Amino acid sequence: MTDTPFVIAGRTFRSRLIVGTGKYPSHQVMRECHTASGADMVTVAVRRVNISDRSRESLLDYVDTDRIFILPNTAGCYTAEEAIRTARLGREAGLSNWVKLEVIGDERTLFPDNEALIEATRILVSEGFVVLPYTNDDPVACRKLEEAGASAVMPLGAPIGSGLGIQNANNLRIIREFAKVPVIVDAGVGTASDAAFAMELGADGVLMNTAIAGAQFPAQMAEAMRHAVVAGRQAFLAGRIPKKMYATASSPLEGMVGR
Repeated sequence: MTDTPFVIAGRTFRSRLIVGTGKYPSHQVMRECHTASGADMVTVAVRRVNISDRSRESLLDYVDTDRIFILPNTAGCYTAEEAIRTARLGREAGLSNWVKLEVIGDERTLFPDNEALIEATRILVSEGFVVLPYTNDDPVACRKLEEAGASAVMPLGAPIGSGLGIQNANNLRIIREFAKVPVIVDAGVGTASDAAFAMELGADGVLMNTAIAGAQFPAQMAEAMRHAVVAGRQAFLAGRIPKKMYATASSPLEGMVGR
């Protein structure tokens, strides 16, 4: 059984697991987790990078950029204008013309403002950005983001940092069925089974940060997530058996003694 490559905007990635750079106990632990996860793309909040004085120590000093692709994100932005400005700043600083686009609409739940997100996506795409928007698990919003030029859609599994796991499995199935760009489940993963389930639903990839950074043993969790994403993808490709109400014997009855 062979799989298709994981390709976003013409760039091929070896790993379908994308991890973050925030909330780790130390930069050294972060680096260990990146290695254990096998990820070759990590997100970096533009606002956490010291752009004005690159001679000072930065978390980027602990990212193996020879192996790992940097995906800047607009974390902490609450308007389209603010997110666009942050994306431009990241590009001008030499981080990348790729952006994980976040426009938060509610401070308590950290749910996205989809209207502002679509507007910002359209503008940034017109300026040559490769846009990966973080959005609700809403098939309509994902379709509109794709129409606006998004190179992937990143629906949440549950609120950011909640660890609740996949809350609306059927929504993710619908998004995957109709999307013509990669679907990456972003936010809400708490443990390895959540990551595997996201992949079993047909997601092309999973992005996580808190589930690894906040674990009791982060590097061990990173390795568990690495295996979970691979296992979930293989299960999706293999095709699970249909669910039935009643039992089905796993051994055939024909030819048994007394029959």
